[in-house]
Amino acid sequence: MVNIRKLVTVVEEILTDGGRPAKRPVRKVATVAVIENPFAGKFVEDLTPLVDAGEELGALLAKKATEALGAPAESYGKAAIVGEAGEYEHAAALLHPKLGAPLRAAVAGGKAIIPSAKKLGGPGTTIDVPLHFKDAAFVRTHYDAMEVRLHDAPRANEIVLAIAVTDGGRPHPRVGGLTKDEAKKEDGLR
Repeated sequence: MVNIRKLVTVVEEILTDGGRPAKRPVRKVATVAVIENPFAGKFVEDLTPLVDAGEELGALLAKKATEALGAPAESYGKAAIVGEAGEYEHAAALLHPKLGAPLRAAVAGGKAIIPSAKKLGGPGTTIDVPLHFKDAAFVRTHYDAMEVRLHDAPRANEIVLAIAVTDGGRPHPRVGGLTKDEAKKEDGLR
């Protein structure tokens, strides 16, 4: 496993939106790991160590996120910021090949694709972790995001990896489309 400099958990509770109380508070949780990038400053063909780290970190962060959520997860997403001595492919290696399985296990489902975002940046760079319903991608009520920012990361030789989960959709959804109760949850789409 790669070296972890720090772990951060951010919990957000949305009580009102648009000047109206939410029918029920919506809770969002992001768990974040700041890790050393073993490939910073060099081009390497075999990114297997980061792929494997994605699985291990995915399990760790997903467990922390679902525990902090304190309710069944309805939405999920993932994101990474690579410090300037790294490259986009380092984020892709962490996020895509193996991170999904432990996240899906932690949320007890996850038929839908896990939305993701990646970018390059230095300390204080923000990233919006995209979110949508875990079992059917076309559930509009759950299209959302959670912003993550760490004032001291990523340094040039680091990667910030974030997983976000929620216990519901937006507080007052009213743009139509498929709802979670209407979704068949069979194919991850509808």
